[in-house]
Amino acid sequence: MIKKVSAFLIASVLMLPILSFAQESSDQQVTNTLDEIVVTAGRVEEEKKFVVANVTVIDEQEIKQLSALNLGELLAQKGIGSVKQYPGDLTSIGIRGFRTETHGNDLEGHVLILLNGRRAGTGNVAKIMTKNVERIEIIRGPASVQYGSAAMGGVVNVITRRGEGKTKGFGEFSLGSFKSKEVSAGLSGEVNGFDFSSAATGGSIGDYTTGHGVEYENTAVDMRKSLSMNLGYTFLTNNRIGFIYNGFDVDGAGSPGYLSSNDLDDYTDKSNSSFDLILDGKTVDKRFLWSARYFKGKDKNTWADPTASNPDGWGDGILSQQETKTKGAQAQVTANRGIAQMTAGVDWINYKIDGTWQPQESSYENMAGFLLGKVKIFDERLVLSAGLRYDTYEVEVIKPAGQKEDDTNFTPNVGIAFLLTDNLKLKAGYSHAFVMPSADQMAADYTSSWGTIYEGNPDLQPETSKTYEGGFEFYKGSFSSGLTYFYTDFKDKIESVTKSNGNKSWDNLGRAVISGFEGEMGFDLGDYLGWGFEIRPFVGFTYLTRYEDKETGEDLLETSNLSAAYGILFSDFKGFSVRLNFAYSGEKTVTDYENKSYQRVKLKAFTVADLGVSKLLFSSKKGGQVTLNAGINNLFDSEYEYVQGYPMPGRNIYAGLRYDY
Repeated sequence: MIKKVSAFLIASVLMLPILSFAQESSDQQVTNTLDEIVVTAGRVEEEKKFVVANVTVIDEQEIKQLSALNLGELLAQKGIGSVKQYPGDLTSIGIRGFRTETHGNDLEGHVLILLNGRRAGTGNVAKIMTKNVERIEIIRGPASVQYGSAAMGGVVNVITRRGEGKTKGFGEFSLGSFKSKEVSAGLSGEVNGFDFSSAATGGSIGDYTTGHGVEYENTAVDMRKSLSMNLGYTFLTNNRIGFIYNGFDVDGAGSPGYLSSNDLDDYTDKSNSSFDLILDGKTVDKRFLWSARYFKGKDKNTWADPTASNPDGWGDGILSQQETKTKGAQAQVTANRGIAQMTAGVDWINYKIDGTWQPQESSYENMAGFLLGKVKIFDERLVLSAGLRYDTYEVEVIKPAGQKEDDTNFTPNVGIAFLLTDNLKLKAGYSHAFVMPSADQMAADYTSSWGTIYEGNPDLQPETSKTYEGGFEFYKGSFSSGLTYFYTDFKDKIESVTKSNGNKSWDNLGRAVISGFEGEMGFDLGDYLGWGFEIRPFVGFTYLTRYEDKETGEDLLETSNLSAAYGILFSDFKGFSVRLNFAYSGEKTVTDYENKSYQRVKLKAFTVADLGVSKLLFSSKKGGQVTLNAGINNLFDSEYEYVQGYPMPGRNIYAGLRYDY
């Protein structure tokens, strides 16, 4: 522990000269990022300076600058954490050594994806598109008090744009390498209290070529479609009733095997759709705020292996699928009484999971109550926060016949933030997090098709973690920086076991320790030197000093010690901008499934560079504006893979036009 604290102090001291330099920045004022409004950390709108958690915000402008087609690619370009990306729109993202679950539902992951503040129902971040998104807020670290099970490593909240002002729209298309094409259109605005914002996208791509110039067959996507709508009506000044719809659908996405032994006709169909009915309101003096929501969604995956072309002769003729139906409700009330703020609420969620493998049908129901409090004293410079959450949950294996089991969980957190100056915030926190057992793990009672008997363990406890963290954030003029140290003790990991009678079951056996640093920094050199244009170098990283399985003493699998993004942004503020982005993924240990040795092997580190250019070609008040967007992904044609045996695309170019009116 002494070494870890010493490392944090050294890193902080190294930042001091930069902070001093930033203090001398020009008098030209820009918005202090500490005053930025965020919602994810406390489930209500609040200024970032009062937030104890480590929150990263990706705004609409940055989303447009990055060349990502979906949330998975976007987070990979931002270097948020370890990535597992397969061909065929299948991606999981890691934060602080934990990750989302791609193949199952979000209950089985350790990082939680939200859509507008509620569970997205999927851990596959490739299913979340970005065309109608206002911003993405990322909590790095536990958020189980706010959002429940699976929010152990962090939370990614995708917030849909809300229409405002006069009616406006856009249309765009792009073409690129590997026969890629995409068409999008959208409309937004506000009329007589009604607001609306929507966007629709359709596209496809052919088989791609790797960085070594090898065509990777069966990586094409026949059709990818998405639709996002956010509609609302404001009444009685501060009350709004809203309807949000998000839909994603992929037909005929190639599902290749390893490049060394590819199956040329496997494919997948994937979809995720949901709607929300929301009521938000507040009093005129903003002393009381309230929110209520009902939502419903469906996440579906189909995997097809239609003919006897499989190189290893296994699995031919199989059509398998999994469908997860979700419904839920949220309600909360916030009271702002001078120096104190209190939010109380309830969450209810129900999952029903159907599939072609066992258990073929299961359910999960979770009711929770939470209380979040915050006190600001000493002229709002000292912020004390605390939260409590109590969850009850019930799981059942319905088909084949199993059992019904239930349990409870209590989760606390505390935090402190101190505004040493108007530009410098110190912060520290302690948080619990949990992941509840699945229906299969607690309530199985069946024999599989290959003769294995599975027995659920009704005495299973949730997987739990305790996290300690501390750091600082500094913003001055056009300079921004932050550094956080974290230490997580993860225990009660649920692992498969073989009982004395030969039957399969599960038990709380695993434990791990994960610690490290998170940092980010950006500085507008053009503003500092008074050049009249922006030239902003930036860097963000997560460096794990320890990610150890306490049972074996070895490093955790599928976990990079360093994930980072860095680069430079140029803008002349007249419609021309260039962004050069580098994303680095460090070496990680994986299991060798490709060669069937099942031994631990190293997957080498790599860096991927992406270049994006935007140029305003035409603009008029009556005729709208036309913008050229172009770029090169994998600029240096790197050979890299997030998963052993599944190399990613080599250099590819795209170009398109966007019309805004």
